[in-house]
Amino acid sequence: MKKTLIASAIAAATISGTALAQESNMPTVYGNIQYAVTYSDVEGGANGLDHRDNGSTLGILHDHEIAPGITGFFKIELEGINADDKANSSGIDKLDEAYIGVKGDSFGQLWVGSDDSTYERAIDTIANFYEAADLSIGGSYDTGEGDLVQYSTPSFGGLTLGAAVQVNGDGTTGGKSYPYQLAAIYAVDSLELAFAMDSNDGTTGYSSNGADINNENTYGLRGTYDAGDFSLTGEYQTRKDVGDTYGVMGVYALGANQFALSYEMFSSDVTGGADSDTVTLQALHNLSDNMYVYFEGYLGGGDDGAYGVPTESEASVAAVGAVYYF
Repeated sequence: MKKTLIASAIAAATISGTALAQESNMPTVYGNIQYAVTYSDVEGGANGLDHRDNGSTLGILHDHEIAPGITGFFKIELEGINADDKANSSGIDKLDEAYIGVKGDSFGQLWVGSDDSTYERAIDTIANFYEAADLSIGGSYDTGEGDLVQYSTPSFGGLTLGAAVQVNGDGTTGGKSYPYQLAAIYAVDSLELAFAMDSNDGTTGYSSNGADINNENTYGLRGTYDAGDFSLTGEYQTRKDVGDTYGVMGVYALGANQFALSYEMFSSDVTGGADSDTVTLQALHNLSDNMYVYFEGYLGGGDDGAYGVPTESEASVAAVGAVYYF
């Protein structure tokens, strides 16, 4: 449930507030309340209406000049508010992002902590685009978003390189001590191409012989063509003895409205595993600079399983939501 519009709004707020922050050296506080009402229809499973908090967060970020051309920064973002249900909410009790780092035009950006991973940002765009994301598929990679040391180079004629290592320590059971990710993103005119790999930590995923540990690498390719109001994205992700994920998505902006349509498919390599596919439609309307509403419809076909966990069912989900952010 990654919120593309919210992330863009936070970035815009940070830029617009730079002058004030420089004068007062105060951090930027941001947040959002997200509600969604969904109706699910699962063949052979549970059907019904659900009202939920869809990932409300509260965050703080700040940066300052360490030396000419060198900036230090930090960000912390908390969630777990459960804004829809006061009786079952224990307040903000879950960390989403927390990191510190340094950046500069000449050497790029280095940061440490919990954040979206290098592979995820480079490749897994479609699954992270939608608001409700109930049947989104995504790729099979499991290095995770915590204990990360990440680095991104400046752009070399449109080419940006990225790397991440997760510091698990030598005592990690069933996994690698230092799983890593590498990425290359090349942008020229309206086209952006990305390639990335994740060494994975071997604690999740499925192998063809039924074992629940798989140390094979994940590889991903993404291409995005941006023609102003319209963008088209295609993705391919693969992991040996787990499966392949394919996806294509088109997004069209019309004034205050946004429309998106995508198709995702997972083909399992696991013996007895399940294939799955999902068609997703989104219609989103910006009510103001701080609020938008949306409708999303999901249709899951075939064996609606994920990464070798067969459910042998078809599912459909309709979601209506609203987001207020500052």
